[in-house]
Amino acid sequence: MHRKALAHLRRADPVLQKVIEKVGPCRLTPPTDGTHFEFVARSIIYQQLSTKAATTIHGRVQAACGGSLSVEPLLGLPDETLRSAGLSRQKLGYLRDLATHASRGTLDAERLGDFPDEEVTRQLVQVKGVGVWTAQMFLMFRLGRPDVLPVLDLGIRKGVQRAYRLRKMPDGKRVAKIAAPWAPYRTVGSWYMWRVLELPAQSA
Repeated sequence: MHRKALAHLRRADPVLQKVIEKVGPCRLTPPTDGTHFEFVARSIIYQQLSTKAATTIHGRVQAACGGSLSVEPLLGLPDETLRSAGLSRQKLGYLRDLATHASRGTLDAERLGDFPDEEVTRQLVQVKGVGVWTAQMFLMFRLGRPDVLPVLDLGIRKGVQRAYRLRKMPDGKRVAKIAAPWAPYRTVGSWYMWRVLELPAQSA
């Protein structure tokens, strides 16, 4: 699936070539289950929570919505019902705003896969609680777009620091410069920077 990307990355960057050898094949496979809307709603619920807590709350909200996170229940259910599932007042507001944009058509949730990266990002960041980073995660992990580089992601910055043996953690500009040769497969390159942090320190 990622054969072309790996061939390009190995040729383009000797440091990344070594990382690929140590980590092994790229296992990035975007999920096909559920809807785009559900993916964004889930991303909002998971923000700033441990995986365990977020999974519990997500399951409860899903149950309250009748089994799937969709526009109608997120707009129509009383605050108390959704808050009792564990949502903070702030996240409830974000989910309502997401549903409002979807219902008005300012967020064409189910056609997002038809749009270029810039338009997907533009539509998503209209929603309260959805920033550029969340839009980038959507592009990478939902739509499988090949050339996304979240330069301000802490994990990627740490991975770049470790892989390229930098004294200081790089800022976004430095990450973008280092990753420039990865284009047009910066998504896969980014995935490897996250994986670098899972390697034993002496082998990274």
